[in-house]
Amino acid sequence: MLRRGYQVDLSALMRMYETNYAKLLRLMPHQDDVGEFCVYDIQGNEFQLDIVESTRYTTLLDIWQRGDIPHYLRPRLTVRMYHDARVAEVCTSQQISRIQPRYDYPNPRMHQRDEKHQINAFLADWLAHCLRNGMTKQNIIY
Repeated sequence: MLRRGYQVDLSALMRMYETNYAKLLRLMPHQDDVGEFCVYDIQGNEFQLDIVESTRYTTLLDIWQRGDIPHYLRPRLTVRMYHDARVAEVCTSQQISRIQPRYDYPNPRMHQRDEKHQINAFLADWLAHCLRNGMTKQNIIY
């Protein structure tokens, strides 16, 4: 039996990007300027959202958990928002930069075949958790 490799479900990935974009808009700082940030407290955990880069059509965000957590356990994502297409895509996560759409398996770094999908799904789950538990622009700490 011939084994087929993993194939990216592009339509599902694009739907996730669109949903993440809509959720992120609700959490963005009021100004879309480099250096702007928000710190949110949700159930005793602090999360920070920093604007790293801002152009006419894109915004690059750094999203990370603050606190006394070892650095290697601290969730950290870099997300690019494409305003013309209204999508948001995770660009980097933890020690993974330039996330590929798919990976052969096994591979030297042991990435999952669908690593890109999993990381963007993590962002979707995290944003849903934040919004479900009252994290909006109105409860910014700083």
